[in-house]
Amino acid sequence: MPPYNAQQAKEMLKQLKGWIVEDGRLVKVYPFTNYYQTMAFVNAIAWVSHREDHHPDLLVGYNKCRVEYSTHSIGGLSENDFICAAKCDAILDL
Repeated sequence: MPPYNAQQAKEMLKQLKGWIVEDGRLVKVYPFTNYYQTMAFVNAIAWVSHREDHHPDLLVGYNKCRVEYSTHSIGGLSENDFICAAKCDAILDL
C-alpha cells in the first residue's frame, strides 16, 4: 500500500483535533499538569500501541508528551496512523 499523499493526509486531519503533519509524520503535543499525569498517559498509549502493534515515537517531558506516528514499512502515513492518533485522543476522554 502506498503512503497517503498530502491531499489525503489533509482530508484525514479534518477528523482529528490538534494534530499536524510535520516532516511526513502525524504529530501532536499533549500538555499535562504534572509528571504523574504525563506518565499515566504514556503508559496508556503504550498499552494501546501494543494491542494495535503500531508504536509511535514519544518525546516525554515533565508536563508534556509529543506523539509522532508514521508507518515505517511504507515510508509515510497510513490509515492506521490516523486511527491510532484518534485512540490517543480518546484516552483523555476516559
